[in-house]
Amino acid sequence: MIVPYVIAARPGPFADERAPVDTLAAGRYYAALIVGWSLFFGDRTAPRPPAQSLRQLRALLDAGVSVALLAAPEAEPPPSLRRLVETGETHPLGQLLVSGGPQPQLSEYRDGIWSTRGRAAAPAPAGPLPARTVLEIGLRDVLDALSGAGIGPGLAAVVGDRFAAAGGLPGRDAAMLVPEARRCTFLSVDVGPGEPAAVPPQVVALGGGAETLRALLTALVAAGRHRRVPAVDEDPAWIWTEPDTDPRRQRVSETLLSLVAAGIGTRGAPEEEPDGSTPLVLAAGVYTGTGSRQHLLAGPRWTHVGVVPPPQRQRRILDMRTGVLLREELDATIPRLRSLRFASAALPGVVAMRVEAGAGRVSPGPALRGARVSRSGGTTPARAVAAAHAGRGGIAAVAAHRRSRAGTAHTLERMAAYSRSPDDEPDPEPAHRRLDEAQRLGFDRLLVQQRRIWAARWADVDVRIPADPEAQRALRYALFQLRAHGAALDELALGARGLTGAGYAGHVFWDADVFVLPALASMDPGAAQALVEYRLRRLPAARERARELGYAGAHFPWESAADGEDVTPASGRVGAHEVAIHNGSREVHVTADVAWATAFAAAWAGRELSDPERELLSETARYWASRCRTDDSGLAHVDAVIGPDEYHEYVDDNAYTNVMARWNLRAGARATRGGRRNREAARWLELADRIVDGYDPRTGIYEQFAGYHRLEEVLVDSVAAAPIAADVLLGPDRVRRTQLIKQPDVLMLHHLVPEEVAPGSLPANLRFYGPRTAHGSSLSPGISSALLARAGLTDDALRMLRIGLALDLEDRTGTTAAGLHMANLGGVWQSVLTGFAGVRVRDRCLLVEPHLPSEWPEIELRFLALGRRVRLQVDPRRIVLRADGPLRVQVGGGRVRILPADRPTQFPVRRR
Repeated sequence: MIVPYVIAARPGPFADERAPVDTLAAGRYYAALIVGWSLFFGDRTAPRPPAQSLRQLRALLDAGVSVALLAAPEAEPPPSLRRLVETGETHPLGQLLVSGGPQPQLSEYRDGIWSTRGRAAAPAPAGPLPARTVLEIGLRDVLDALSGAGIGPGLAAVVGDRFAAAGGLPGRDAAMLVPEARRCTFLSVDVGPGEPAAVPPQVVALGGGAETLRALLTALVAAGRHRRVPAVDEDPAWIWTEPDTDPRRQRVSETLLSLVAAGIGTRGAPEEEPDGSTPLVLAAGVYTGTGSRQHLLAGPRWTHVGVVPPPQRQRRILDMRTGVLLREELDATIPRLRSLRFASAALPGVVAMRVEAGAGRVSPGPALRGARVSRSGGTTPARAVAAAHAGRGGIAAVAAHRRSRAGTAHTLERMAAYSRSPDDEPDPEPAHRRLDEAQRLGFDRLLVQQRRIWAARWADVDVRIPADPEAQRALRYALFQLRAHGAALDELALGARGLTGAGYAGHVFWDADVFVLPALASMDPGAAQALVEYRLRRLPAARERARELGYAGAHFPWESAADGEDVTPASGRVGAHEVAIHNGSREVHVTADVAWATAFAAAWAGRELSDPERELLSETARYWASRCRTDDSGLAHVDAVIGPDEYHEYVDDNAYTNVMARWNLRAGARATRGGRRNREAARWLELADRIVDGYDPRTGIYEQFAGYHRLEEVLVDSVAAAPIAADVLLGPDRVRRTQLIKQPDVLMLHHLVPEEVAPGSLPANLRFYGPRTAHGSSLSPGISSALLARAGLTDDALRMLRIGLALDLEDRTGTTAAGLHMANLGGVWQSVLTGFAGVRVRDRCLLVEPHLPSEWPEIELRFLALGRRVRLQVDPRRIVLRADGPLRVQVGGGRVRILPADRPTQFPVRRR
């Protein structure tokens, strides 16, 4: 008899359903099943596993369920098991893991390859280990292998014939309740003789023995074969949940739940696109319009599905560990509405979605919307083809869907593929080919690949802050969106709001060069280089812009779009005021910012500048040489500019602009063939030495611009608690007469070019400019936090970081509906990496000087630098560094050492 049961110990899509285990509702769609060898196959002394059990194992693997067999007598899988998984036209979706042997080894079959790993721990004592230890080691190894495939413990079911309370009893299944497995679901199919009648709260007692186990396996196979919507591992450390509580937050939620891959972004609008929704698909670098009216082109939408009636209550979960978005209806009749979608990390331009609900609730409608749509024959089912094209470039999409039924649940599955062309009418043929490949692989195999790729990404770049899980999760959100936007493209035009909304029309600012690029360099050097390539290809336009303004060299525009012309609008609104926008003609520091980013990407990667990069540095230096004015005493000035502090316009000798120009002149001279022997380069170096920077050696303070100290001394606290938009509260004219500043200006120099400012000048400038900074820009919190940390003001730094972490997730500015603030995402990661961890690169050496706040006794970071994968651990007693290859490091200002490959190296923490 199949015993009904309730899975109440583990919340999930069907946690409150009473159903027999042989129905789809009871299986909870586990992605992995961990079970004892003897329970699965019976007598462990038999020469070969029973044929029926082998067939059921293969069915599980084919259905996409990974299976781990623990405590097998063999160190290697038996021949019959090998033949089982190695036969067939395609490899099974699930991976097979077998752990056993007196000194436990883990054998793994995945994608047609067997591999075996030994114990990662210290060498075991001679002789066989106790059964409990074998099981503990096996389970840990299994969970580690599953994690490498993107399957967290919350997607795994541990099935045993008996479990005991807290810690278990010696013998079979007793050691499965190890700490690493606390988030697994434990299912007991029996209560053995002599064991306590009461099972631990972590265990769901099914009873029924082997018969119940077979029924459960059948349910799991059926769930996969009938294309039910998979679950996600609801680990609080890895998910962002948007509850359906406030319709006014609808558009903010859609921004936060955006999915981006390969330069295609889809906002997280619900499938039925309710009132107040702003569904949107955008492609990097594909613009429409002319001049300042250029904006990102809206592409064909692929997520619309009719839902009747729409859910009354729901939740949507972004699983950052795997890059998928799950939607679940709450408090509704079974089967509930559920959907899962993702932007494929494996197939560029491919997106996929699966939706399920009761009969008649879901209607597919057109597979593509929002552009010219046609249906093409010759395929089964027929495909929808759509294209958006407006003068310059365009976006083509091809989509198809199919429907299936499993009991009372009806399922709709849709796949689409996109091709983008920034310059020409889009060609749908590449999209057709990618959709062919996606359909050949199928939704489930694409999902398996998705999990694995994101698992590999998180293995390279991650943050762990045990004492501050909320900050850790928010930082992971920043890493997730930054990494998703990093695309394997020839060039990457990354607007201020990325591909998550239409804010700022998708125009490219210095945000991409100074805030996003350094972050991407530490996680995806190819994406950082694609940002550089965007600027390199627009160097001719920058030359033309400089000539139009009467200068030499190359001058990059404040706002850029398709072809590199300046697309800054002439006016805009600040609160109720219509104001002229002068940034396009006056915020000229962007030229030095572009040059700095070009040099930074090469330095962080540990490579020489390319010839086109050298040319960019030389041409921008040539611009500054012509832009500077020399007075009668021989000093050089840069007049009539706007610095990063946009509250003050038409100022002379802005410290940030002047010092960045000085850096650019010196960098251009170094990049020019012949160096100091080149006459032009020699003149640049001489000019750089004569540029006024506003530094007062008596106070250690840089005057932000000529005359700044004569302005009315107003501190932010006298107006309101930062962050504030001071120009909105006081009006642009009033704030212009005060010392209030919008964001770090002088202080940005200490972040970008510390070698260009007076040694030891950071604390004095922090003390002076900190109280005057309104943080009225999303660019401000992250960099301010990094500088405060470097100055040892770590608790103040953490408070500032929290402002940045909440900026979009809590919509602190009221503007997140228009898209994520990409500069802020890059800034908060820079705060942690370069501020708290104190990581920098200089002369092909990794510098590490941590400054942790009192609330963070320890931190662990993974990142890329100088061509290496680096792992950094900091606690009150030590700093531990590990890299996957030899690496020059300098820790805490000590001597330079060579870090050996793949070996943790400890350094003492230097006390202040």
